[in-house]
Amino acid sequence: MEYTVMLPAAGSGRRMGAGENKLFLRLGGEAILVRTLRVFDEDPDCRGIILAVRPDERERIRKMIEESGITKVSAMPDGGGERQDSVRACVRAFIGSGGSGDAVVMVHDAARPFISRTVIGELASVAAEHGAAIAAVRSKDTVKRVRDGLVESTPDRNSLWLVQTPQAFRAALLAEAEERAEADGFLGTDESMLVERLGYPVRIVESTYDNVKMTTKEDLAIGEVLLKRLEEEHE
Repeated sequence: MEYTVMLPAAGSGRRMGAGENKLFLRLGGEAILVRTLRVFDEDPDCRGIILAVRPDERERIRKMIEESGITKVSAMPDGGGERQDSVRACVRAFIGSGGSGDAVVMVHDAARPFISRTVIGELASVAAEHGAAIAAVRSKDTVKRVRDGLVESTPDRNSLWLVQTPQAFRAALLAEAEERAEADGFLGTDESMLVERLGYPVRIVESTYDNVKMTTKEDLAIGEVLLKRLEEEHE
């Protein structure tokens, strides 16, 4: 199932303490951004990549893409102050370039370079059939609902999932959700939250725990371990 992927890449790297966009940091000798882009660039089902960037980083990213041999980046709109602003810019770029409302589009964290192509394929298929699907893993820990330092309740762990990306949608549905959120002044924590506001059902596709987001220095250390394991598996 073909799809177009959108990556918001206009972050600051504040939580990483990197002093620059964390996507420029090296993982196994290669920039995190390039590693993530390559997953989609090498997927024959990926029709194109739309990358939201900071204007002052556009040329640096363009050079990285060229030097790495990435070929599927079709647009680099200006990213915004919030992730949601960047995703909305990607959606508008897709629709503005003649993208079909029935096409499957995905939103993926540019800092998740270990996403499985199997999961990507399943997300595309489920979104094409049902309209909305997100990658997630089952919670391994007990979760408490807390107020003012006191436990209020303990939800059933079997009903709790930890949400990741990619998140896949029919393009028209995501566009409607993004525009409605902007009109309402609503800021969500992920794209599925915006779609849920429309009353639209969102399906879960079980992902892997390897799909780690490179957010902190500890995550980078985990990433190096994952890279070593993957290299050993392919020897």
